[in-house]
Amino acid sequence: MEFVLPPAWRALLREETEKPYWSALSKRVDEAYDAGEVFPPRSKLFSAFELTPPERVRVVILGQDPYHEPGQANGLAFSVRPGIKLPPSLQNIYKELEADLSVPAAKNGDLTSWARQGVFLLNTVLSVQAHRANAHKDFGWQTFTDAVIAALGSLPQPVAFVLWGAQAQKKAAIIRQSPHPRLILESPHPSPLSAYRGFFGSRPFSQVNAFLLSCGFPAIDWKIPEDAQNTALGG
Repeated sequence: MEFVLPPAWRALLREETEKPYWSALSKRVDEAYDAGEVFPPRSKLFSAFELTPPERVRVVILGQDPYHEPGQANGLAFSVRPGIKLPPSLQNIYKELEADLSVPAAKNGDLTSWARQGVFLLNTVLSVQAHRANAHKDFGWQTFTDAVIAALGSLPQPVAFVLWGAQAQKKAAIIRQSPHPRLILESPHPSPLSAYRGFFGSRPFSQVNAFLLSCGFPAIDWKIPEDAQNTALGG
């Protein structure tokens, strides 16, 4: 597989992708795909980057690594392919969205409509072995996603960062180095194991929109289209 980012991201991260670890990461990920079942599908590995170019990023939602069961992962953090049963974390995200902004919980778990509005749905690790959560955590992905977060810090537009859980919150120190308008929201992960420890009631969606509006940018329309045809690119 050609391990290449979309053009705008490639330009922003050129120095990073010329480092030795990037070639090693590429090789290791390719070998993993060749050796067994890995998610998301190869063609969706950089979907978050393809759907949300850097100049359009207004919100960053950080996940850990892709869903590891067949048919789920589509390259966007917390998102699943159209027609797939909603994972528990996404169910809880929808519950909080409904409580926060009265947006009815969707049955469609494809978050492509968010990505197209500038919500960068980034996992800290971009690939995973089937049935083994966090199996690729030692591949070198975190070095790359740290660089992505740092690169986003150089962009002039206001950006809200939503950090759910300990893994995502490790990126906060990088974000705080940016001289540009930034909102950092931290709360427990939406997983059923932690959602009741402060994720529910954290109201991230309204806070993000208030921040964007205060900076003169349009709010995000968080409502998910129920028609899977409208989100086919995320499948």
